[in-house]
Amino acid sequence: MEMVNLNQKKIELKTDEEIGIMVMLGGLLRDIFNRVCQSIKVGIATIEIDQMMERLIREAGGEPTFLGYNGFPYSICASVNEEVVHGFPSERKLKNGDIISIDVGLTKNGFCVDKSVTVIIGEATERVRRLVEVTRNALYIGLNQAKTGNRMGDLSFAIQSYVEANGFSVVREYVGHGIGRQMHEGPEVPNFGTKGVGKRFEKGLVLAIEPMVNIGGFETKVLDNGWTVVTEDGLHSAHFEHTVAIMENGPLIIT
Repeated sequence: MEMVNLNQKKIELKTDEEIGIMVMLGGLLRDIFNRVCQSIKVGIATIEIDQMMERLIREAGGEPTFLGYNGFPYSICASVNEEVVHGFPSERKLKNGDIISIDVGLTKNGFCVDKSVTVIIGEATERVRRLVEVTRNALYIGLNQAKTGNRMGDLSFAIQSYVEANGFSVVREYVGHGIGRQMHEGPEVPNFGTKGVGKRFEKGLVLAIEPMVNIGGFETKVLDNGWTVVTEDGLHSAHFEHTVAIMENGPLIIT
């Protein structure tokens, strides 16, 4: 979820103790995701996914980070097919061949973690299945660049070059972000860029890395609800995200 000016957000390095707290929260969110995803199938309404996720987060002693954030009215972003990010859960029932990107934040003990996955419902086309696969791979290709000494542009370039080599496009208007005591901290984490430029990574930096990838062009627009971002050409989009800490021996996947 990116609805703020991250250039105005402070960059805060985290201590090993703080990262340890976030790792615990990441484990909670990962387990909740695993439970919820087992229930996602043809015929489920996206509002049911929202309600299930909120209940499990609260049962774990956490708060759904997105609920009420800048007025966002739900606990999850549920983005179906051409919806890129910030989709509203609703009574819409998922059909065979749909894809849904579920983006969720969890807040507990003064810290936030953030995660997104795209789920294929039933049997999708080969092109859509490939979109989801490439987007998932792009996340890991990017986070493997999140190590001390590298620069932001190295991560951004790795994601963009892989996605475009596979015939897809990277969304430009929405990017990843720093995360910790606030859901959105500095710096911005673009999924496109130039190798060797940008902020140099330091130990203790925690990032939400989240490639958003379209089948067609990278252009997007926002629906009348003021939140939901869709592809300009109406073609499908996928979204994967991990919260990741930069450590001395490489990236640590928190979620």
